[in-house]
Amino acid sequence: MQQHPEPRSASLDGRSDFTAALRHTLAMALQARARELCFVDPDFGSWPLEDDGVRSALAAWARLPQRQMLIVAGNFDALPTRFPRFTAWRRTWAHVVECRQTDVEASQIPSLLLAGEHSVVLLDRLHWRGHGLSDDAEVGAWREVVDVLVQRSEPGFGASTLGL
Repeated sequence: MQQHPEPRSASLDGRSDFTAALRHTLAMALQARARELCFVDPDFGSWPLEDDGVRSALAAWARLPQRQMLIVAGNFDALPTRFPRFTAWRRTWAHVVECRQTDVEASQIPSLLLAGEHSVVLLDRLHWRGHGLSDDAEVGAWREVVDVLVQRSEPGFGASTLGL
């Protein structure tokens, strides 16, 4: 796996920095055997979810015992067509992944990957600026934001579609 700059406290400036920080954060979460992952974004359109390395890291992480992943979005409509391999991965790991669709205005939904001490937030989506979360208090504050989003959400992006 390619080496990426450490996102913890590091400043992100540009889409490539954000993508590299997401990959690095997932690699570190796997190495640290993080119990929970939390992905938050209005629609995940700019995340590298089709990347083989990202899906491999997620699969390796999900194979560990007692893992839980929360995905919160404002809208999951484009995910199945834009990210078919990630959608298949989500189906395979449905017992680990909970997806929630929030009714919060898209501009109020952060772009965030929480993975314990290895977490990253994109604060300015227009200019791709953000940073690695520098301490437990900062991660905790973002977790509270996620909790509010979850309270204003309902299940979304089902693992399968049942028809009549």
